Amino acid sequence: MVEDVAPNLVWEALKTNPQAVLVDVRTDAEWNFVGIPDLSEAGKQAVLIPWQLYPTMQKNARFLDALAEAGVTQADAVYFLCRSGARSMAAAQAAQAIGYAQVFNILDGFEGPPDPHGHRGQVAGWKASGLPWAQK
Repeated sequence: MVEDVAPNLVWEALKTNPQAVLVDVRTDAEWNFVGIPDLSEAGKQAVLIPWQLYPTMQKNARFLDALAEAGVTQADAVYFLCRSGARSMAAAQAAQAIGYAQVFNILDGFEGPPDPHGHRGQVAGWKASGLPWAQK
């Protein structure tokens, strides 16, 4: 079972736990046009590995290999992030299935659900929580 963790608690873990890692599983287009978490205050960088490949949105067959190649180890506390929490949950479950013991899904993702006007980033998630982020 992969636990959902609120963005502000993830931010605290990233700042206090040297083995905490944020893996952003969104697509290149999302990183470029929507932004990425800015972890510089925590002395870290988000690991960017797409769970699905843009524009076809097919599953990234190399995702788990890329996770290891990025230096994310099975001893790390790994927090997975996507737009709203669905792809990141799938990625966390895949990592857990191959032996990553401390995997977490970031609740509501980077942008969260749409507000009544259909806009994301206002209701919940990393951005709406006021956590640091930047345009790539």
